[in-house]
Amino acid sequence: MRGLQGSRAVFLDRDGVIIEDVHYLRQASQLRIIPGAAAAIRRLRHAGLKVIVVSNQSAIARGLISRSGVDAVHRLLNRRLRQRGARIDAIYYCPHHPGFGRKRACACRKPAIGMLKAAARRFKLDIARCYLVGDTTTDIRAARNAGCAALLVKTGKGGRDRAFRIRPDRAFRDLSQASRWIVSREKKPIKA
Repeated sequence: MRGLQGSRAVFLDRDGVIIEDVHYLRQASQLRIIPGAAAAIRRLRHAGLKVIVVSNQSAIARGLISRSGVDAVHRLLNRRLRQRGARIDAIYYCPHHPGFGRKRACACRKPAIGMLKAAARRFKLDIARCYLVGDTTTDIRAARNAGCAALLVKTGKGGRDRAFRIRPDRAFRDLSQASRWIVSREKKPIKA
């Protein structure tokens, strides 16, 4: 998916990357931002990158939280990030159960790339020049499927989910360390 030359983004998984993974976040009161995540988002935005959340939220299909509950969590997340001077450009989530795809195709649940494609259309992104930062092998598989850089953080599941036998392009302690690497890479001239 080629877009405008300068249109780049960092796709971030939510749980385990930006916020603590509590295994099916069910209410906004459980939301805890991982230390350094807000500063990392500020750093990425300051470097001119879009920051877009792409998150599987099967808790909706499981009946553990409603869509309005997830939306409330995202409003609180945005408010807390803004209080720390950070801003997310968009949040996309898949509400489907992992088994949904067996009966009908789900184009949005990672490792599918529907959420990334939707963001690419909206923001005119060149996915091949984007990054996906996640804490699971599912996130890494989604990055590979999309053709963007696959970055793993050791927070959250830290790649221990073993859903796929796959290696990231790079692994980092947390989003803060990953953001520094991304920004340093973005400062280097891109070879045509």
